[in-house]
Amino acid sequence: MKKINYDRYFWQDDLVRLRGIEEKDWETHYYNRFDSEGRRLLNYKVELPPTEDEAKEMVERFKNFNTGSGRIMFTIENLDGEIVGGINLNSIDERNGTFSIGMQIDLDHRGKGYGTAAMRIVLRYAFMERRLNKYYGAVLENNTGSAKMLKKLGCTQEGIRRQMVFTRGKFMDEILFGLTSEEFREKENQE
Repeated sequence: MKKINYDRYFWQDDLVRLRGIEEKDWETHYYNRFDSEGRRLLNYKVELPPTEDEAKEMVERFKNFNTGSGRIMFTIENLDGEIVGGINLNSIDERNGTFSIGMQIDLDHRGKGYGTAAMRIVLRYAFMERRLNKYYGAVLENNTGSAKMLKKLGCTQEGIRRQMVFTRGKFMDEILFGLTSEEFREKENQE
């Protein structure tokens, strides 16, 4: 196979490259399931113990951009080809132009800008290729890393759902964020 030239590739920037989920990715998903605190911030709960079968089933369900899944799932790689996390475009409402994004950066790769870079690529796709108008997301009150990233991307805190999530033996607030296509374009033009 010819060497791929990524210089004009939409799905990458200076830090990360997005690609479809492949069968070999089950091991990374399995590994990440052992990061209970990271998974709690993503799914708002402690998950049951991971199994290899569950990891393989997840990959089978979402590989090759399975359109029947309701999510567009990507594997995030750094430019050396190492898997650093996963991201998905979900809850797409074509009529109203709204969507959400889910993401997990592997514990070994957090704090390096990979999440922000991957989010920017997916936001660019949603706003400038899919003609969607509004991203909406939420984080648990103690998820300061994700809240900081969303603000860096230009998101506005739109509200708080008080005592919305029960985890760690207490009720926690859910912080709501939003970003419009216009706001994203303005932010992109400033950089």
